[in-house]
Amino acid sequence: MTEHRTLRVALLGAGSVGSQVARLLLAHADDLAERSGARLELAGILVRNPDAPRDAELPRELLTTDAEALILGADIVIELMGGIEPARTHVLAALRSGADVVTGNKALLATHGAEIFEAADQVGASVSYEAAVAAAIPIIRPLRDSLAGDRIVRIFGIVNGSTNFILDSMDREGLAAEDAQRIATELGYLEADPTLDLEGYDAAQKAAILASLAFHTQVSIEDVHRQGIESVTAGMIADARRAGYVIKLLAICERLGGAEGDEISVRVYPALIDRDHPLASVHGGNNAVFVEAEAAGPLMFYGAGAGGAQTASAVLGDVVSAARRHIAGGVGIGESARQSLPIAPIGRITTRYQITLEVEDQPGVLATVAGILSEENVSVATALQTVDADEAATARIVIGTHRASEEALSGTVARLAGTPVVTRVVSVLRVEGE
Repeated sequence: MTEHRTLRVALLGAGSVGSQVARLLLAHADDLAERSGARLELAGILVRNPDAPRDAELPRELLTTDAEALILGADIVIELMGGIEPARTHVLAALRSGADVVTGNKALLATHGAEIFEAADQVGASVSYEAAVAAAIPIIRPLRDSLAGDRIVRIFGIVNGSTNFILDSMDREGLAAEDAQRIATELGYLEADPTLDLEGYDAAQKAAILASLAFHTQVSIEDVHRQGIESVTAGMIADARRAGYVIKLLAICERLGGAEGDEISVRVYPALIDRDHPLASVHGGNNAVFVEAEAAGPLMFYGAGAGGAQTASAVLGDVVSAARRHIAGGVGIGESARQSLPIAPIGRITTRYQITLEVEDQPGVLATVAGILSEENVSVATALQTVDADEAATARIVIGTHRASEEALSGTVARLAGTPVVTRVVSVLRVEGE
């Protein structure tokens, strides 16, 4: 048997992911030692209540409520507590002690990433976080390492499995939003408080992390334009289907050229995707991310975007990498966020739009609407008018535009909403993926 150096591993949190990580560290200790070159000794598991029920059977003697004692002397600290505090305090304490940190905490990184990476640089430690975005799908390491020499132009995709499950159920099964959300909750896709998912916060946190890596610029959650799916209705899903689209909640990070040089846009919103696009066939709770690089071209990463076992896989990959660094010696690889590209306001982006209006059913309405779009420099690509059988006095117009700026669109929609012939702006959706 090969003699291996022993590294002490402290695990903070024993929820669905933490329990799986602990189980795998214990069950596969010999295999992990051969892969990493070090025996990974689970020194302890920080929990709030040692007697609480858990997703996996864990040795009672490993459970502790003493974070300071557990972190002190650890070579690798795995943070899976979630939230900002006390996770931030524990991570900074671990880094100051010289330990490497492995985390899946997207909220922490999207809010305090700069502070955490600076603390790691000061002591030569590393921070690894593959599990923070898209669970087991390898996306962080390819951006951080494999594509570090390339120039990333755009990242876009589905990074929240909960909302994808809901929208997919509404599209394929014809469910109302509340029914799809109820099923998602019963299956564990949504928490009791679904705000983080439904309002786009979870996807925005992940977008901030991806943009920071892709563009070597520190991006925080406050820099991300965010819109969730809470306003998406079964009627909007049906309208999209008739037009050959599917609605997906997208995270988009892209480099924009301008007179002053590059700037970046980071945004999350529900958008229309052509039904022939690969993202349209991402069903259930799966995730898929496209990366477009100048030299490498388009790349797609696809797989399960959530789940205890899947996320644990990404965590253990980072743990093995951290252990190898300890054995090889040297300082951790720091974050490259030195470009400091400016964040473009949402009004700077250009894309196509689909505007659905409820209007008075009378002659000349379509011409009036088209005239307003023309005056606002928004060009009409398609227009479809249908009469509402239940409301004989109203009709519905679905307008598809050519590419236009968000600023021009905002002015157009405001004018349409104030026009007497328009009774209601039903929806405004962007068209992406072209």
